[in-house]
Amino acid sequence: MTLEGVRFIPYRETLDLLSVEEAMQVCEDVYRMHAAGSVQWSQPSSWKLDVGAPYHNHWHVKGVFLKDIPVTGVRMYNYYDDGVRNTVGQLECARYILLTDPLTGQTRSIVEEHWTYAIRSTAAAMLPLKWLAPKNPKVLGLVGIGTMGVNCLACLRTMFDFEKIVCTSRRPETRQAFAEKWSKELGIPVEPVDSIEEVVRSADIGIGGTTATDIIAREHWVKPGATYISLSRREMDPAGWAAFDKVVIDDWECNMAGKEFNAMLDAGQFSRDQLHGEICDVVTERVPGRQSDDERILIHTIGMVSQDVAICHYVYEKAKEHDMGIVLPPTDG
Repeated sequence: MTLEGVRFIPYRETLDLLSVEEAMQVCEDVYRMHAAGSVQWSQPSSWKLDVGAPYHNHWHVKGVFLKDIPVTGVRMYNYYDDGVRNTVGQLECARYILLTDPLTGQTRSIVEEHWTYAIRSTAAAMLPLKWLAPKNPKVLGLVGIGTMGVNCLACLRTMFDFEKIVCTSRRPETRQAFAEKWSKELGIPVEPVDSIEEVVRSADIGIGGTTATDIIAREHWVKPGATYISLSRREMDPAGWAAFDKVVIDDWECNMAGKEFNAMLDAGQFSRDQLHGEICDVVTERVPGRQSDDERILIHTIGMVSQDVAICHYVYEKAKEHDMGIVLPPTDG
């Protein structure tokens, strides 16, 4: 057996190796893999090492096998949080995907996944709008306009022609700068407002993508015919989930790993019987998408490591094709 070197692909090179459109296609492919039952999660699904004071260091590790590629991948994520300084989402935190060949056991690549993770988080959530969006949406509402909000916009501008964007954020100067930049770039009005409620009520497609620790949006703010996308655990009040005409999530088992989701179930606010389906069911048309112009639909995603690994494998194959990355020599003997 010929040993190959391990290809390390740094963050800066991943930016040139993965477009928004490519990320969305890979996410769709993985949803179809889930529907076919060809994805195997690690057990337990997530392993954590949380080191307290005075170190304040945290490791999260997940793994998955994607039979259809085939590839085995492990995601390793490390951050620091002492209550004052938090490196979550920053380039100084460590984010790596390790890819191995399941047929030989050889390590193929280590991908620094800052960009691949960021765009996967939004591409996987925006994709189901192909089946669940209102017809000809005119107003996009953004609650949160950081990296996640910008990446949502990058995905959505490939799918829809909005006439207006309404946005809000914690800091007035941040939303004002966002509005000025994107109104100029897109050639449409971008209106910064103070109120989350105003954003949600006005949106044909609304997106909650913040780092808030409190509940952000209320179900009764979502107008008839609108679709709201919740990108984290607290973006939509759990007391209102059951009032939507359709609720679609990325994966039931992945969500069950979250304490907020379990608390909602334990409180009797929602149940699996009330779930319209997982996104893989919608993508493969095992359940219908939007069926009427006045349906109110909630899409909730927390992210799946299967898509992270598949996207990094795509980046790895493209890096080989273009001779990019740093190839570490194989170990002799």
